[in-house]
Amino acid sequence: MTEVTQTKETTAPERPDILSLSWEELQSAVSALGERPYRARQLQAWLHRRYALSFDEMSDLPKGFRERLAERFRLQPPHPVLVQQSVDGTRKYKWETVDGRYIESVYMPDEATGRRTLCISSQVGCAMGCTFCLTATMGLVRHLTPGEIVGQVHRVNRDLIETIGLPGPRPLTNLVFMGMGEPLHNFDNLKKALETLLSPDGPNFSHRHVTVSTSGLVPAIERVGRELEIKLAISLNATTDEVRTEVMPVNRKWNIAALMQACRAFPLRQGRRITFEYVLLGGINDTDDDARRLVQLVRGLPAKVNLIPYNENPGLGFAEPAPERVEAFRDILDAGGITAPVRKNRGRDISAACGQLAVAGQGRDRTPKPPLVALRAAASASTVV
Repeated sequence: MTEVTQTKETTAPERPDILSLSWEELQSAVSALGERPYRARQLQAWLHRRYALSFDEMSDLPKGFRERLAERFRLQPPHPVLVQQSVDGTRKYKWETVDGRYIESVYMPDEATGRRTLCISSQVGCAMGCTFCLTATMGLVRHLTPGEIVGQVHRVNRDLIETIGLPGPRPLTNLVFMGMGEPLHNFDNLKKALETLLSPDGPNFSHRHVTVSTSGLVPAIERVGRELEIKLAISLNATTDEVRTEVMPVNRKWNIAALMQACRAFPLRQGRRITFEYVLLGGINDTDDDARRLVQLVRGLPAKVNLIPYNENPGLGFAEPAPERVEAFRDILDAGGITAPVRKNRGRDISAACGQLAVAGQGRDRTPKPPLVALRAAASASTVV
């Protein structure tokens, strides 16, 4: 493991964040500053294709225009205070926001496929309270702005070019909103950030290569279907309401039946699938009965199930399942006709794996409720929802 620390430059946060502006808002801002319309496209390129960190870097813009931009706006994406690299090539970035909060995102290269994926945070902390997830111990501190979401992507792209030596202008190929926070709880800012990230005038990511994960906010899932063209992932993690309510409190409001109904109503383009993420918690949700119930839940849906062996976190009270239990679970899904790859654990040596992102000391830390001893009994005794 290597660690790289970086210092920050402080800037007063009173001015609007220019990275949070939409293309239309950027055009209006340029016009209001008395510049010709083509300057907006130049500015857009510096912000979202060249990943400028200051207005002074924008060398083909007139000096007077740059000075007026600096007076009117701030350009201050989250800056890295720590970059850690795993033995498997995963890089975890700890960012500080303009108001002194901390978030994390994770870069995961895959040499076999050529994919270079960034796992992005959408909130400082999280309000969902999932008992197996370390982020939940933070509680929700605040939503991230569109600029803070976009800024994670831009800073990593720039780092991969300058530090790793990958070819530009956009080394990243895939984005997954599976970091800190519940993306659909921050829907409006997420949508605005995605409009920038998917824009042909910006980074121009393909909507086929952007995945948004949710713990099950049913009304927001319906809204995703109407307003966004991205891939949807559902963090399911249990096959009965009894177990899911204990490990994922969101289930009290939208239970498994409501969640699956929203998934069946979700509009999918030809050839698309919903991904169900299933974290295997040793002795809790990994029984043969759970696997059989899972087959019934997703049967008939264009779907795949990502099986994720739990990454143990001290103090949360859950255990990683035995490898043979994971294989037996997967075999039952396979026999039921369900595509169910076992996701590789990436970056465990730097606490960058699924469910391990958290930054303590932000004023909202709490201890999650430990799982009930009766969960496994509830799981085996219950019928399919």
